[in-house]
This record gives sequence, structure tokens and C-alpha cells, in this order.
Amino acid sequence: MQVKDFLHYELIGLMSGTSLDGVDICHVDFFYKNNKWSYKTHNARTQVYPAHLLKQLKNAVNLSGLELFSLDQQLGVFFGECINNFIADFSIQKNAITAIASHGHTVFHQPDKGLTVQIGCGESIAYTTGINTINDFRTKDVLHGGQGAPLVPIGDQLLFSEQADAFLNIGGFANFSVLNTDATVTAFDICPANIIINYFTRQLGLEYDKDGTIASAQTPDDTLLNLLNEIDAYNQPQPPSLGWEWIEQVILPVYEHQPVSIEVKIATATEHAAFQIARRLNEYHCKSVFITGGGTKNTFLISRIEHYFNGKIVIPDEETIDFKEALIFAFLGVLHLENIPNCLPSVTGASKAVVGGVMHRA
Repeated sequence: MQVKDFLHYELIGLMSGTSLDGVDICHVDFFYKNNKWSYKTHNARTQVYPAHLLKQLKNAVNLSGLELFSLDQQLGVFFGECINNFIADFSIQKNAITAIASHGHTVFHQPDKGLTVQIGCGESIAYTTGINTINDFRTKDVLHGGQGAPLVPIGDQLLFSEQADAFLNIGGFANFSVLNTDATVTAFDICPANIIINYFTRQLGLEYDKDGTIASAQTPDDTLLNLLNEIDAYNQPQPPSLGWEWIEQVILPVYEHQPVSIEVKIATATEHAAFQIARRLNEYHCKSVFITGGGTKNTFLISRIEHYFNGKIVIPDEETIDFKEALIFAFLGVLHLENIPNCLPSVTGASKAVVGGVMHRA
């Protein structure tokens, strides 16, 4: 990786995850000095989706082409307005921002078909904010035969490597990266986490299982748990990246054929996630794991991971828990601006390291 002796960039990163709990916005300075990257987070917050937009996003996979393009543009404008409000509320100097780096919201992810779609129109963000915007970070990797995911591990490697030897994000899906002794990185999606737990809590009129209260009050169903653990993806050394389509095709049918209560399904989903997460960490002989993402706040889930995991669990400050992915997508934007590959082929399976992202000039 060829970079100058000193670099400084100021970006705003956006992340909208599969759990649909809102869009994370993070304002970060990045520095490169003495052959090392560092960062300083200034401001961060989560903007929840308005009800009408949330309803459309939940139904996005069923929209017609015209409806999906309309939602793409509408979401881009919403992202742009969120950033304008963020800049105003935190009194950020707009002309100091080099660029916005937006992950977008994933609607389709089928890399085996050469397809990944994240909506949230980058051109609309740039137009609405007047700031250059980088988005569509996954497509180029997919075109080179990769999974287009996970992309966060390069941030783990270059920004967080002193914190632990493994990094776990518990969002809609649980994914992890491991820093190997030969300086390579192994990373992949492990299993569904919040996406399936929240799917069932919403049937009870709740957005999520706060602190794992529902799960902790129930006993997981052994038959259901065993069926879930026997799913083929878990037996693959490095399974493909996971998406909602996989949930619908593989996971939900297992739950639907078991005559147990919603509460027991939540408990079983929680136990299943904890078991699969710890199994992978132990398989890679991880001594410590740095955990971020919304699922970190599910204290019962964390306690069950701790029960199965042989190493040490590291829980960072709340800002890092909530905004690490948005921060790292801002960092992917920095790498894009420097024309430095921001996708690791050892992680995604692509034929080469690529500079992912598309620039939209304001």
C-alpha cells in the first residue's frame, strides 16, 4: 500500500443496517502518519426512519423496478437531509468535509449472481448536501467474483488491531474478522442475529428484545436449536455472505415448522446466535474479541457468548459500539479518495483487491 508520509481527511460516514433501527451518522477525522492510520470521532448519532419510509424499506424486496428506483431517490434525499441537520446541529464547518461515504441500505444481495443492491441514491445525497458523496462500495468486488462482504475488516486491520485479535459486529447478522499471525485477515458472516430476533419480537409488538429479557425468561427448544445448527452454511469453512433472501429461504422455514411459542423462538434464536458466534471464535483460536453493533447491548446474548467462548470479551465505549461501522465506511471513503484498495480479497473471495465505491460530485 503506497501512501504519502502524512494525510488528513475529514469525512461523514453513513450506515444503514439490515436491522432497520435507523441510519448511523459519524463525523470523523482520519490521519496517516509514521506508517499508521488513526482517527478522531467528533460527532455521531442515529437518525430513526420516519414511519412511512420504514414501511417502504421493509417491503423493498417486493417493489417493482419503478417503485424501487423511486425509493432509492427518496432515501438519498432523506440521507442528505439527515446530514444537513447533523451539520447544523453540531455546528460543523461544511467546507471542511472532504466527502460523505454512504453504505446505503441493502435490498438485494446475491453475489453468486453477480448482484448486490444498496439503495440511497448517491447523486441525491450530493445534490441535497452540496458535498461530494461516495457510495456503492460493494459492486466492484462482486464483479470481480467476490462476496462484496464483509468490508469492515480492513478497518479492523488498519484502525483497531491493537484492541483484540478478533472483531465481532452483532447487527442484523453477526459477522467477524480475525487478524491472522501472517498479517492476513479472515472474515465472514456467521449467522443471523438481530434480524431474526427482531423479526419475532415485532410479532409481540416490540421492536427488539431489550437486554434479552424475553430470551432469558425462556428455555430454548432443543429440537429447533439442533435443526438450526445443522444448516449447511454453518458447516462450510467460510460461508457466503448472508442476506434477507437467505433468511426467507433457509431460516424461516425451520422456525415455521416447529410448534413453539414466539417467546421460545426468540430464546432459541438468541442461543443459536451465541453458540454459532462462539463456535467460530473458538475454531480460529481467538484469544480476545472486540464486540460492537446493536446486539452488544443485549446483555443476555453477550452472557451466552461468554458462556461458550474460550477467550476474553472486550466491550468498548458506547460510541464505538454504536458507530464503528459508520466510522469504517467513512474510512473506506478515505481509501477510495487515495485510490487504495478498500476490499480485502482474502476476505471477500474476489480475484483481486479493488478500490470500491462510486464518486458523485456535488
